[in-house]
Amino acid sequence: MNKVIGKAITRVEDMRLLTGQGKYIDDIGTPAQTFQAAILRSSSPHAKIVSIDTTEAERIAGVKAVITGEQVKEYLEPFSVGVSAPVHYYPIAIDKVRYVGEPVAVVIAKSRYLAEDAMELIKVKYESLPPVVDIEGSLEKDAPVLHENVGSNIANHRTFYYGKVDQAFEEADTIIKHKYLFPKYTATPVETYGIIAHYESSENQYTVHANFHGPFVIQAIMAQALKIPSNKLRIIVPKDIGGSYGIKAGTFPYMVLLSVASRIAGCPVKWIEDRQEHLSASSSGTDRVTYIEAAVKNNGKVTGLRMKMIDNVGAYIRAPEPACLYRTHANSTGAYDIPNLHIDAYAIMTNKLPTGLIRGYGGQELYFPLERIMQKVAFELNLDPADVIRRNLIQKEQFPYKTASGGLYDSGDYIKGFELALETGKYGEFRKKQEEARKNGKIFGVGLACIVEPSGSNMGYITVALTPEERAKSLPKSGCSEAATVSMDPMGSVNVRISTTPSGQGHETVAAQIVSEVLSIPTDKIKVVAELDTSTSAWSIASGSYSSRFASLGSSAVFYAAHKVKEKLIKIASHQLNVNPDELELRDGAFYVKADPAKKYALKRAAGSAHWNPLSLPEGMEPGIYETYYYSVKAAEPPDENDLINSSVTYGFVADLVTVEIDPETGEVNILDYITIHDAGKLLNPLIVDGQIFGGLAHGLGGALFEELVYDNKGQLLTGSFMDYLCPTAPEIPNVTIKHIETPSPMTPLGAKGLGEGNTMSAPVAVANAVSDALSPYNVAIDTLPLSPNRIWTLLNQAKKNKHKEVTI
Repeated sequence: MNKVIGKAITRVEDMRLLTGQGKYIDDIGTPAQTFQAAILRSSSPHAKIVSIDTTEAERIAGVKAVITGEQVKEYLEPFSVGVSAPVHYYPIAIDKVRYVGEPVAVVIAKSRYLAEDAMELIKVKYESLPPVVDIEGSLEKDAPVLHENVGSNIANHRTFYYGKVDQAFEEADTIIKHKYLFPKYTATPVETYGIIAHYESSENQYTVHANFHGPFVIQAIMAQALKIPSNKLRIIVPKDIGGSYGIKAGTFPYMVLLSVASRIAGCPVKWIEDRQEHLSASSSGTDRVTYIEAAVKNNGKVTGLRMKMIDNVGAYIRAPEPACLYRTHANSTGAYDIPNLHIDAYAIMTNKLPTGLIRGYGGQELYFPLERIMQKVAFELNLDPADVIRRNLIQKEQFPYKTASGGLYDSGDYIKGFELALETGKYGEFRKKQEEARKNGKIFGVGLACIVEPSGSNMGYITVALTPEERAKSLPKSGCSEAATVSMDPMGSVNVRISTTPSGQGHETVAAQIVSEVLSIPTDKIKVVAELDTSTSAWSIASGSYSSRFASLGSSAVFYAAHKVKEKLIKIASHQLNVNPDELELRDGAFYVKADPAKKYALKRAAGSAHWNPLSLPEGMEPGIYETYYYSVKAAEPPDENDLINSSVTYGFVADLVTVEIDPETGEVNILDYITIHDAGKLLNPLIVDGQIFGGLAHGLGGALFEELVYDNKGQLLTGSFMDYLCPTAPEIPNVTIKHIETPSPMTPLGAKGLGEGNTMSAPVAVANAVSDALSPYNVAIDTLPLSPNRIWTLLNQAKKNKHKEVTI
């Protein structure tokens, strides 16, 4: 049997998707007497709810119920949060609204049309309160407080010291510092949130179909909020999710809200989110202010960093936040050998949409200031940015590398990847072209970025939000478990059940490749089941599709489950052939005796024996072929008493080179070429890998040039539709060259690392560095995004008026 792991095999999912036979949430049949839901949302960013009059809405024929926060509260506890601040978060406003789009009432009716009509008749009386939308403004002593019981707008604050930070800064030849603002932007999957919730009173059980992709630790949080045992909350995820980019982890508040609505209304309830709801009230990444200081030697070597990071989590801190603040904690120094680190980390609340997971979460916010300050080091010391990067990159012989904050970088050759980027992008040649272009009045620039791509989150990282003393009061949290089940029927066909809830990444294809190679059977004899059902599937709290965890964790669970099946079949075959198991080899669907190749036993026959003739099995062996494996990594330990944490299990590497030309008349940024080099260990399917890279890059370019959730100073959302919230489409994607190097991970059995989020993290700062390089003769500093034509045009014109003064956005 030919090796299939690592081959560019076409996705098995594509046939059903391209022929319209996919099974998305809106394609699922509903229980009898299912009613439709519409959600009335707050138009005010911050106000007390004085009264809600639902009388007229309830009179409409076909309206089953109109439900308010006070009714919902009877059946709920506030969601638990991963911080010590007593933030009370419900899925619907109770006595106060805190952001535009917050649910205020739910209408249940025979059709969505009726529900929408009735919703317009609900009369809500508000008492307006002053809003706060500015990140640093929320920390002012006289700032409006969102949660009176908290007493401030600080949801979490931790300070970390690693190494000899003060000494590094005392001994530095120069200290280079700047302030950067990373904007709030979101993900815009084709399929929005969708839920079918059914409360079954006879069982006191909620059954919820939803395009929720995990992490499934939130299943326990939902059950706790619903005040029921966790086995009374059955979550079923369809096999097809129409994209996510991480944002569908934010479905969970609506799953709870619609569950309670079903209970109160006495019927199953269906809700499909519309696009305006999605932009205003689903979820987003955090916007972050970072003050960064680098202790630098004259040759460009950075010996220490100080970072004050202020993350805006929106109106409520909700699970899994403060994930954006701490997911990248272990790789806070990126791809660089920087032994001394001080972090002052804040998660604050404002009158904006609450945040959560989006692709690359935490990474783009980290690397924007980190890679910008590395370029600033080069500029201020009159060095080539490429030389500064070379001088600071972790060297090959240093792996496995322990970061200042506790990360264990498993493998890599960062210099090789970076030099490949420079060579592929013809860096030296471009610099010469740039000089000539500037003489002719053209504005050319080249940007570099080197990042570490973490994958497979250690579930213990989130507890870094607590002090060691606070952590000691409860059981430690660690690990990154993922489960898979492989079974073989009496005819030798295989079913594989995964719990990674894919949203377009091709998990089914790669799982089939792995099982095909392990069991030496064709992929067309393997069926991969991607639906997850918390009542019947093997899963763990870490299960789900986030943190690029399939390649490192999901594939490993499949690999080991397949090996458990193989080991059982070998024992059956060796028993029948009367040889030791180590005397057999499996190839081409049969077990062969190594010393006598003519003597063989068909794999199909071994499986048949396990089902049809269990008395023929070796003594003590159970009938059937059905094996489940739970996989985790020992390196995913809890944080220690010094706040050291290996927050992910594998770490890839990305080196980007991007060249741009800026139109001096319009300020438009035109990307000439984008070179991206990836090291994600062993590539399981190069075709799927490159598709994921393109997707991540498109999202990253959106954050660099187009996308931002903009609020005015009164807390009103100004980008509530695609008329105002701009996303890149196919014509906006530049020429992209993707290349790979492979340094297999010693942490995973296949040597694979996660991949797909890297360019979402790197593209915003790579483009910013290119624009900064292009505008360097004008003394322009790029310290926020997106780099819209209007923003660039304004900077250029300000620079012309202030020739000797640095101009910032």
